[in-house]
Amino acid sequence: MASQVPSASTIVLVDDDDAVLHSLRFALELEGFTVRAFSSGDALLERPDIAAGACLVIDYTMPGLNGLDLLRVLREHGVSAPAILMTGDPTPAFLMGAAIAGATVLEKPALGDLGLVVRRLLAQRKGRTTPNGDANGSASAH
Repeated sequence: MASQVPSASTIVLVDDDDAVLHSLRFALELEGFTVRAFSSGDALLERPDIAAGACLVIDYTMPGLNGLDLLRVLREHGVSAPAILMTGDPTPAFLMGAAIAGATVLEKPALGDLGLVVRRLLAQRKGRTTPNGDANGSASAH
């Protein structure tokens, strides 16, 4: 089977919690995105081509490779896609690591703005404005 390189509107979603993974996938698909879902960082790393050109939405707390370490590995392999790291406990060290990796942080369980933040990041990457007309996006990410 030929590998699929995702389009710029494809979201790569990584979360070890099946209920969260399916809920976020459903919500993003309702927003019109194509979603490639993975239950672990290791599963994504088996298909690194999938991360090229996509927006990454990664849970921080996962068994094995955590979300920040996964993002670092992807960055080391040249993946420059916009990234969102989700966490329920954004410690100062985590926030610093996310900033260094160039990731936006969203706190769980308040993920209602996920679709808006994804659109903002994709628009910034393309040099366009968001649906709100704001070049910098107006969603507040914690």
